[in-house]
Amino acid sequence: MASVCTIISFLCLLAGNLVGMGVIISYLLDITKEAAIAISAILVLLYTVAGGLFSVAYTDVMQAAVGWIGSITFAFYMIRNSKLSAPPPSIGYPSYIYPDDSTCAMYNGTACTEDPTLCCYNEALWCPGGIGSDNCVLDNGAYPIGDQPVFNNQMSDPHSLFPFPNAIVFNWATIFVLGFGNLAALDFQARCMASKTPRIATIGCLLAGMLTFLVGVPFSYIGAITRTFYGPDTARAAFEADSCHVALALPTCALWLPDPNAFIKLLTHEAPAFLGGWCLIGIVAASMSTCDGAILAMGTVFSHNVVRNLGSFFPFVSEKLITDKNLLNVARVASVPLTIISALIASFYQQTGYLLIVAFDVVLASVVVPLFGCFYTKKPSPLAAFLAILTGAIVRVTLEFALPKDGYLLAPYKGDDFLDYGTAASSLFPPFFDLPAADLWDSSTEQCEQPRVEDWTGVDSLAAPLAGLVVFVIVQFLERNGPLINFAPDGLFAGYLKDSQKVAKELDEDFTEKHFDDDPTAAR
Repeated sequence: MASVCTIISFLCLLAGNLVGMGVIISYLLDITKEAAIAISAILVLLYTVAGGLFSVAYTDVMQAAVGWIGSITFAFYMIRNSKLSAPPPSIGYPSYIYPDDSTCAMYNGTACTEDPTLCCYNEALWCPGGIGSDNCVLDNGAYPIGDQPVFNNQMSDPHSLFPFPNAIVFNWATIFVLGFGNLAALDFQARCMASKTPRIATIGCLLAGMLTFLVGVPFSYIGAITRTFYGPDTARAAFEADSCHVALALPTCALWLPDPNAFIKLLTHEAPAFLGGWCLIGIVAASMSTCDGAILAMGTVFSHNVVRNLGSFFPFVSEKLITDKNLLNVARVASVPLTIISALIASFYQQTGYLLIVAFDVVLASVVVPLFGCFYTKKPSPLAAFLAILTGAIVRVTLEFALPKDGYLLAPYKGDDFLDYGTAASSLFPPFFDLPAADLWDSSTEQCEQPRVEDWTGVDSLAAPLAGLVVFVIVQFLERNGPLINFAPDGLFAGYLKDSQKVAKELDEDFTEKHFDDDPTAAR
């Protein structure tokens, strides 16, 4: 069961990385994403099946070196040389009212016409030739108080991003899913087991963690820089006309439609050609490094742990179906359909982040608890491990459909920032325009009908391993003086029986042998 869960997990992991490679190849070669995903899958499968773990190890060294150095170089270059680290407060447009005095002073605002106590966009200074002229500087007013590279209270305050919602529950759940779910990752374990000594494996894990931190932290700042070029305050921004939102004070055109290729365009259009290309190669290399490890791990686990044990479930399956001589070939053959399944999943969902989180969500719900139990209990119970996997999987699947989920990944906190977008509420101007009151939208009379978002994604991810942990502890405690169930001596649990179970098995065999010796007719 653990093998099946990890294979399902890595089908999603492989699919997520194929999407990542496919998006880049699709953009660069101007082909469909489905074709790009297929090309990616074939390329990685060929050299993985041909070379096995050695090809994975050797190519990973080169891919990691190229990827890390390229990503770090690009990140530090953009951080150092970008004029803005994040979108500043919006300069606005003619008739735009500034939200505070500091923004007014920043852009030398002037007194508004309708209410001179308010500060407005200085049209004479910033747009003397009128909208559409070459000397007109304006934006969409999307960031009244500006954006930031990092919000220090984002992980503690659900309203830290106001007027935009903060997916704080999902973010915390994702940290636990990726942090603990990765402990059961097949490719990590394969690399550790292939190390010459446990010490080398430990050093390798620590170095990998530090390098990941070194690459990840600077690279996280690129998101804010990308928004300065392709965010909602740029000329490239697009909005849904039939949308309104009270927190944004917009009766229409409230919903920003992000460009899904914004980051790739940043690399190919805004960064120096060499650095942008290097970073693209690095991202593809990192995805290939994960893909080959996933393919190899799934093929090995499927052939060794699943196909080799089919005889325990189906007596008609010969034990000679899988032998040490043909095990490698079976693993290679199994890699082909597994890769095809992942490619189909990637083509259907085409969401890298979603697939990667689901991958480790699967193993966190099922096999992480028994993994800890194996290392931190003196005599781990196979029954406790089995029931913990079963419980975690059942709870996770049940909550997936039982909990309310609207697809926004936002828990239903109070406040206008946690309201969904409504349809256009009025044809009048937003209230931050310097126009007569009769021309401005009044949300109390022309209401924007907005349902509150409600998505408990993340709660199910955390509840499942907790349920599995409770079951594991209870069964482990109950079996402290002996097994609750005596498994078949030659069954699936034969290699995992506790000492007390082995003693019981030996006593049964000893009694049977003596009984048959004393009474030969009993054997009939």
